[in-house]
Amino acid sequence: MDSKPQPQSDKQVNDKPAGDKLAGDKGMDSRLSKAAQRLEEEEEVPKAERDAKPIHLLVVVPNDKEKELVKIKQEILEIVKDSKPRLWIHLKTPQDIWNYGLDSKFDFIEAVSMVLPLHDKGILGSLRVANIHKSLVLRKFDKYVVSYVVGGSLVRGEAKETSDVDTYIVIDDTDVKRTSRLELKERLRGIIYGYAAEASELAGVKGKLNIQVYILTEFWEAVKDAHPVIFTFIRDGIPMYDRGAFLPWKLLLRMGKIKPSPEAIDMFMSMGEKVSEIVKRRLLDIVIGDIYWGVVTPSQALLMLYGLPPPNVRETVTEMKRVFYEKEKMLEKKYIDILTNIVDLYKGFEHGKVNSIKGVEVDRYLKESEDYIKRLKELRGQIEKRTQEKTINQIHDDVFNLLKAVFGSQSQDKLVKSFENNLIKRGLMPPKTLHILNDIIEAKANFKKGKLATHEVEHARKDASLLINHLIEYTQRKDLVPLEKGKIKLKVKDKELDMLITSNAAFLFTEQGIFKITDKLTNAAQEDLEIALKNQQGNIDIKINPAIFDTLKKEFGDFEIIL
Repeated sequence: MDSKPQPQSDKQVNDKPAGDKLAGDKGMDSRLSKAAQRLEEEEEVPKAERDAKPIHLLVVVPNDKEKELVKIKQEILEIVKDSKPRLWIHLKTPQDIWNYGLDSKFDFIEAVSMVLPLHDKGILGSLRVANIHKSLVLRKFDKYVVSYVVGGSLVRGEAKETSDVDTYIVIDDTDVKRTSRLELKERLRGIIYGYAAEASELAGVKGKLNIQVYILTEFWEAVKDAHPVIFTFIRDGIPMYDRGAFLPWKLLLRMGKIKPSPEAIDMFMSMGEKVSEIVKRRLLDIVIGDIYWGVVTPSQALLMLYGLPPPNVRETVTEMKRVFYEKEKMLEKKYIDILTNIVDLYKGFEHGKVNSIKGVEVDRYLKESEDYIKRLKELRGQIEKRTQEKTINQIHDDVFNLLKAVFGSQSQDKLVKSFENNLIKRGLMPPKTLHILNDIIEAKANFKKGKLATHEVEHARKDASLLINHLIEYTQRKDLVPLEKGKIKLKVKDKELDMLITSNAAFLFTEQGIFKITDKLTNAAQEDLEIALKNQQGNIDIKINPAIFDTLKKEFGDFEIIL
């Protein structure tokens, strides 16, 4: 097996199963088969045994039992020697598994994580949830992820079924141009944390992952200064995926090449003096960030509900003011001010202009954000009601405008009666369209009374589209009847020409163009034909003037009418 790290392309990452693919029985069978194949390759199982297709049994024994592996294997073989189907036994210690990660054999660790556990004290479940989470993260952010590392009690051999899996993800921020590194980290961290619940559900474990996300520049800075947390992370961590950011540092640490500088020692000594400042800064980060996203995200949602494309953060305040305060007058100015102040606070924090915040200010911003969210919920109801009202009125108007085009301008009751007598009873429209028409009238009346639910509006919209399609098809057929009556095909000197007669004009179509037929043939413009066709719509009375045939005979001589 190749010992070099293999960066995964977009296609490779997208091919990795995620979501329901990871949970499917078929996918699991395939992954178990691949896991068995990797075990065979790793231990060079003889071809004869491979052809017999044995069931591979992986037994993970504690590191302190490493010297007894031969004895343990013999005892297991004695127990299963007569079993059918045949079993092929693989014995590994946790350290053996970690060594595959240190050798960049990430696919083997993946194979171990995907085995079907018959008994597990925690290590296989921990590996499984970490591997699934890694697959989800790579599938989404392959371009940015440079290392995915596990550490803590899992690697130290102290993991229990209830233990967390300490996971460290290093994100490449060296190609960031338009987004600040803080914003990139927060965005990616939010999505990566979101995948943790999905991974736990797919792995069949609860609350396992404890995730730390670092951007590459801050990771290297911490390595340079031999930060104690990063020092421990590099010393104990085992990569499940790495593109060259983690393993070289681990090797340098083993070689004693990573040592704290005098400046780093001074910095760490001063950390105790700066505890208060650090706590305030972290509190500021948490409080301001949570309040900011807590008001911005719902605001973006309501702008999308209104019908606008998803706005970016900069546009959100401007659009909320323009749409809901100035244009629709649905939102009071004090809520625009609350949104503006919170966004300005976050921007000031992001650009280093806000370095502290008092508890009373936090309480005030929190109270204002709660009031803002409460008002947005009311605004959502207003928007949905207005949208529903617009939908119901549009449905009603579209249907009855079409009915007026068919039967002329009449009252609503008379149009319904004409629809029933002239179209339903004569079999020109399906009977259910009459029920749809009455339902649309009832839906509009119920909406005015406040008795129509959202799903009923959507139901009325779908039914109305069916009725409208039937009416459009009917009017098109009706308009085509007089046109078909007026079409005549002529045979002139072995050529076939088309002639169209309307109630007030006749036209001849030739290779040279369109000609209007009176006492002679004259060139006709496309507009002349369109006007004649428009005047003909709905008029089935066509009278043929015999003089047009005299004109044709004078122009072409003898001709034949083809029916």
